[in-house]
Amino acid sequence: MPLPRKALISLSETTYYHCVSRCVRRAYLCGEDRLTGQSFEHRRQWVEERLLCLASMFAIDVCAYAIMNNHTHVVLHVNVEKALGWSIEEVISRWQKLHKGTVLTRRYLDVTERNVLTSAEMEAVHAITQVYRRRLYDISWFMRLLNEFIAKQANKEDKCTGRFWEGRFKSQALLDETALAACMAYVDLNPVRANIAKTPEHSAHTSVQRRISAARQNCQPK
Repeated sequence: MPLPRKALISLSETTYYHCVSRCVRRAYLCGEDRLTGQSFEHRRQWVEERLLCLASMFAIDVCAYAIMNNHTHVVLHVNVEKALGWSIEEVISRWQKLHKGTVLTRRYLDVTERNVLTSAEMEAVHAITQVYRRRLYDISWFMRLLNEFIAKQANKEDKCTGRFWEGRFKSQALLDETALAACMAYVDLNPVRANIAKTPEHSAHTSVQRRISAARQNCQPK
């Protein structure tokens, strides 16, 4: 019997996790379907942009990622202290860039409306904020907002409905620096091993390509 997600992710044990999401059956996330010749390469950009967008909203850092033809690899670091340091306004503002929020939270962000909130309404805002804060450092919420977005985009493009991913993502705890380094190397080299790219620097829409590009720019004379 599979373990519940809360048993697989324990921030008291480690804040680093390797998460994998896989498409159902032989559905294509990216790449080219050899049977039909249809290309799905543009979807790599969808995943990368959504992933980096969520990282800018959540207190979760993306350490490494690789977008394969029918699955994705992501290495995540949960920064709880960062989330706990956010003000109520910042928590609500971040969450409402992803969801509509509630009438009370929207009123709170309006300074004029905030000044007329009753004490009971303010208590409710504080309670809602704590829920949002926990979600903003929750890997399950991060992966949910990543995968749901991609599934909707892909189904819309394919003009179909139904499940796009096999199920919920699979996660692996990285308990020490050795495990983290080994996992990041594994993710970085995935496109090369799969013959998608000849070298890491030619692996489009991957974290290793972004790191190499940033390093080269920093080494250029100013």
